[in-house]
This record gives sequence, C-alpha cells and structure tokens, in this order.
Amino acid sequence: MTYYEIIKLSKEPIDRLNSAGFRLEDCQYLALYEDYKRMHEAGDKMTYIVSVLHDRYHVCERKVYDLIKRFGRHCTIGAV
Repeated sequence: MTYYEIIKLSKEPIDRLNSAGFRLEDCQYLALYEDYKRMHEAGDKMTYIVSVLHDRYHVCERKVYDLIKRFGRHCTIGAV
C-alpha cells in the first residue's frame, strides 16, 4: 500500500480530526497526558507535575502546559 492510498482511505477521519484541532504529532504524547491525569488525581501540584513530565518525556515545560491544556479541551460539536 502506498502513502497516497493510506491517506485516501483515511481522509474523512483525518479531516474530522483536523477540523477539531488535533495535530498528528499529539499521538506521541498520549502517555504524557495519562501520567498527568494520574498525578493530578493523586493530588500532586501542577508545578511538580510539569517538572516531572518535562524530565520524563524530554519536552520543555511550556510544551507540557500546552499539551495539558489542549488534551483537556472539549471538541467542537461540528467536528465530531
């Protein structure tokens, strides 16, 4: 299967994800957000959580804050 064929088969879901504001590279940060949710539910402070995730996933602290905000946002109704 070629790259073109994969995109053509996946066009509709990709378009929906794109219109909802999803970014393809966000898939690599799912584990980071799951760790955030676990730590947040355990009562850890946001500054501590961001510091731990920054070290664990080797991304800057600003990126961790941005990912937490983006992953916690509700999707638009028209996009789903």
